[in-house]
Amino acid sequence: MTRSAGDTIWGHDARAVAIGLSLLFSALMFVGKFAAFGLTGSAAIFSDAAESGVHVIATAFVAFSLWYATRPADPDHPYGHGKVAYFASAVEGALIIGAALFILYSAIRALILGPELQRLGVGLLIVGVLALLNGALGLFLLRVGKRTNSLILTSNGHHILTDMWTSLGVLVGVGLVWLTDVVWLDPLVAMLVALNILWTGGQLIARATEGLMERAEEEATLQLLDTLDTAVDADLVSDYHQVRHRRIDDRRFIEYHLQFPRELSLEEAHDRSHYVEQQVIEQFPGEAVVVTAHLEPDGHASAHPAGHIEPPDPLREVGASR
Repeated sequence: MTRSAGDTIWGHDARAVAIGLSLLFSALMFVGKFAAFGLTGSAAIFSDAAESGVHVIATAFVAFSLWYATRPADPDHPYGHGKVAYFASAVEGALIIGAALFILYSAIRALILGPELQRLGVGLLIVGVLALLNGALGLFLLRVGKRTNSLILTSNGHHILTDMWTSLGVLVGVGLVWLTDVVWLDPLVAMLVALNILWTGGQLIARATEGLMERAEEEATLQLLDTLDTAVDADLVSDYHQVRHRRIDDRRFIEYHLQFPRELSLEEAHDRSHYVEQQVIEQFPGEAVVVTAHLEPDGHASAHPAGHIEPPDPLREVGASR
């Protein structure tokens, strides 16, 4: 198994520092945007502030999930606790969708009743500064998430960058109201922002569903099959089958059966299997990779007892179809 090393910032765990900054900034965004809404009465700025309020709750849950996901494997959870990352992503997506529906309701109400706007210049300045801070934080989280292979941090980073684009959209919309005095543009922008937030929430839930259903990553499948095919071409192994892989947050679990000539010693077969394992691990640099190999003789079907039924082998079918 390999793991990236040196994942620290200022002498502390990089993921802990990243999520701590995310918590601090989410609280700052919430306070700042609601202050801007209080100054302006803008439905568009309110939509941005409401999304930030949800983000505070979501980030707190993300922080808990990050702590829980890094707990070591135990007898009850031999594969570790990393799947909480997908649960966290789904909860964050659900909260975002709830906020978006509330924003839509508020925007439609403002469009019907007519908004009462004031001091838009000050409100726009506040939102603009906060958008820049959000952009910097989102890029930082994506960088740390990629470096540490943390789904939790990358999901949080994408959410924050979406929040930044939402704020920029609000800036444009409210800026047009400020310049033109066409006040109905304000709730219209809020409705567009809500639709964008709905899309983001849906994406987070879709990503979480794929993780919970253990959908195989196509690129990882091709890398794995290419490595095993190379081992066959080099006569290191006779053949392979029952290939499976799954990613759980920052860990990747890989399983396969390798076939060897019957006259080969167990020690030699083990050495070759270990070499193939190292080649497989090198295909996923920086990841914590756990490989489980099952060694079999050629003509393995005849070596199994009567009535043995092989489980489905879908990834072998992918290899055969190439």
